[in-house]
Amino acid sequence: MSGRPVKHSLTLKGHRTSVSLEEVFWREFRRIAEEEGMTINGLASRIDMARDPDVGLASSIRVFVLERALAPDAG
Repeated sequence: MSGRPVKHSLTLKGHRTSVSLEEVFWREFRRIAEEEGMTINGLASRIDMARDPDVGLASSIRVFVLERALAPDAG
């Protein structure tokens, strides 16, 4: 398994953007979106709206995924 980031295009508020995440983060991000009954674009939009503007979207997604994985009720 490669630790190199993989770039995917997302649509946020009607605009296309690219996000680079390691495959393990993409996999878990997709799983969380499915669990919540959302698309990855919808979940990314939710994270984008809540993030600090000084923090990049990719970093915000990584932290979101990590916090979900570390939550006491996760798994």
